[in-house]
Amino acid sequence: MKYIDLRSDTVTRPSAGMRTAIYEAEVGDDVYGEDRLVNELQERVADMLGKEAGLFVPSGTMSNQLAIRSQTQPGDEVICEYSSHIFNYEGGGPAMLSGIQLHPLHAENGILASEQIAAAMRPTDHHYAQSRVITLENTHNGAGGVVYPLPVVEDISRYAKNHNIRMHLDGARLMNAVISTGLAPSAYGEHFNSVSLCLSKGLGAPVGSVLVGDAECIDKAHRFRKMFGGGMRQIGILAAAGLYALDNHIERLAEDHHRAKTLAKTSMELGYLENDIAWTQTNIVLLAFPNGNTKEIELKFKEAGVLVSVVNDYRIRLVTHLDFDDEQLLRSIEILKQVLG
Repeated sequence: MKYIDLRSDTVTRPSAGMRTAIYEAEVGDDVYGEDRLVNELQERVADMLGKEAGLFVPSGTMSNQLAIRSQTQPGDEVICEYSSHIFNYEGGGPAMLSGIQLHPLHAENGILASEQIAAAMRPTDHHYAQSRVITLENTHNGAGGVVYPLPVVEDISRYAKNHNIRMHLDGARLMNAVISTGLAPSAYGEHFNSVSLCLSKGLGAPVGSVLVGDAECIDKAHRFRKMFGGGMRQIGILAAAGLYALDNHIERLAEDHHRAKTLAKTSMELGYLENDIAWTQTNIVLLAFPNGNTKEIELKFKEAGVLVSVVNDYRIRLVTHLDFDDEQLLRSIEILKQVLG
């Protein structure tokens, strides 16, 4: 059986045009800084986000971990949201790789407020880990692809600057937020010291993320990338895919958002949409199962031809993406009704 795959937007495969770009890519040794396409990709993303420099890395997790390692010292504390990717899905990396502790705060729909952060800040006292970095996630995966409102980001940024705290954005799906709001990437980027952008999610590249920030931060990150084993050689083939994605796959994210909204509407009508439909803002749909039977439901979906992602006993995630078209959408609606109706 050929499945409709709604587990994640990471399941996409390179399009024909992207495969051509990969095949024709000029390559050089990136460890020596000699891969032209890597350099172009790093500069391109840095310019998009209004930053001085960029660094191409294998994954969003490495990008986030490099940002933390480059802006903290062992024994420091990083503030994040409780359902954030950095806290839940990066293997305890901050403790292992940077020797810091995370301070997760609960927030409705994943959106922190400056008042919450202010209340969580540690006093300047030898008894406490010192708060060094605030991390936000946009869009917020755990909250269902929710877009961080720019005024909230601006408010938190003002607080951080006033208290000499650095800001990092896990922008794995930042381009989804850009398409949803119509804002330029730099409108978000200017409020952060560092930003991570994934190329391998909605943008459809096979691998890679770019970390951007000021030149000093990225220089430190470059050293730690080597230390973490992330130095790569002839990777123009990967950079070519990333550049193709930036040229061709940003505006089309609106199609993913439309299809996700359609799935959310059907799920709402069936009584399984987790939040109000207004919170389905990008390409992620969250379904709620109060009986804690998501493993059973996952199997029913698979038997009907759809792969879904089980978040926990009570929650299933559907994610639209580049390889999910209107024909699959119509079939998925039929299957939703079949399984949940």
